[in-house]
Amino acid sequence: MAAPLQDWRTQKRPFAAIASMPIFWLVLFFVVPMAVVWLYSFGENAGPADIVISGTLENYKRATEWLYVSIFLKSLAVSALVTLICLIVGFPVAMAITFAPPNWRPWLLLGIMLPFWTNLLIRTYALMTLMGTNGYANKALGALWGGASWLKTLVGMQPLDAWTPAQLLYNNFAVVLGLVYVHLPFMVLPLYAALDRLDKSLIEASLDLGASQISTLNRIIMPLAGPGIAAGVMITLVPALGAYLTPDLMGGTDSQMIANVIERQFKRANDWPFGAALSFLLIYAMFIIVALQSLRRGQPKRGE
Repeated sequence: MAAPLQDWRTQKRPFAAIASMPIFWLVLFFVVPMAVVWLYSFGENAGPADIVISGTLENYKRATEWLYVSIFLKSLAVSALVTLICLIVGFPVAMAITFAPPNWRPWLLLGIMLPFWTNLLIRTYALMTLMGTNGYANKALGALWGGASWLKTLVGMQPLDAWTPAQLLYNNFAVVLGLVYVHLPFMVLPLYAALDRLDKSLIEASLDLGASQISTLNRIIMPLAGPGIAAGVMITLVPALGAYLTPDLMGGTDSQMIANVIERQFKRANDWPFGAALSFLLIYAMFIIVALQSLRRGQPKRGE
């Protein structure tokens, strides 16, 4: 009877056969293109369609100018804010799914994963239609405004002025809202996976011993869900930092993020070496964030 495939050290040939095609695919379509772009970051334009790899660091030096550093810091702040909002909104949603009746959980999870079945561009345009000047959001606000004006007239007060549609698009608010809308499922799913593995008897014991629900949440649920929170933060923060489509469609001239600057270098300015340098500085920053998180998780906890 053949030994089960449990350890690649004892079953090297089967593992090599299984892993060869994915590794080949990864190298050919990911590592090689990324290596070419990395080499471009050390080059310079020699013509309209010619890049010379000269080993220069001028592209990285230019990327450290305050204009680009400020855009990167703003992108980091926006992505951090988006991650925080997703955590605040997603944690109660994940808890609701975890403690829902078993026959309801698949449907609730389906509702979380349903946006992945629709193209991001279509979802973004749908949100823009909702938030437009004549969208349903402004119509609802206008109805509330009209109701408040009618109420003031009813009690003998001066009615409100005519409703002016709110500018809900092409600003920082729209970018944050759009990124939260896109990345919220990335936060909910890891949180649900962590909460679903909790020992429910610990929660029952905490409540039976007199702890309030808030105290149980802070002292039992949150610490035990720590790995899920960390995973959700990383899975949300990194894509939000490199988001391009949502800021491009929903943001104004002052709401662009670093990914939009990179896109302009490759397409409009035709400065591929500088765009490659900006791209890899963004990748380096993401690697640093992931490495710091890995080091923090690898540190021994107090009392161990």
